[in-house]
Amino acid sequence: MWSATIRATGTANPSTTGQSSAEAENRALALRVAEILAETPAANSVVLDVRELSSFADYFIICSGENERQLRAIYQALLEKLGESGHRPQRSEGSPTSGWIVMDFGDVIVHIFDEAQRAFYRLESLWAEAPTLLAIQ
Repeated sequence: MWSATIRATGTANPSTTGQSSAEAENRALALRVAEILAETPAANSVVLDVRELSSFADYFIICSGENERQLRAIYQALLEKLGESGHRPQRSEGSPTSGWIVMDFGDVIVHIFDEAQRAFYRLESLWAEAPTLLAIQ
């Protein structure tokens, strides 16, 4: 078990915020991904709410691992645990050797980076206007 410090923001109950059931399901999936990441070697995981900024996704989850082995473990844990509840990526791109894996779950997109690729692409900076729903240190 990996230790994690979790900082939650924007945790209002979806039923009181006027979210549709699809929006609530997407939010729940994003938070489930974060729960799984907390049990892996993933570091500095963030869940960004990009609904107001993006036409192709509601949530981005960004995390990183220190090496290929950790990237592979993170990816496999997400496939396995989300698969148990019937969630499978519509598409996956990249590999542990490339340093960046993208898992597309429709309105929830997961980016698994090695530290160098994450620093280079700076997705958090590109999407800086997006509220952070959850951060795991």
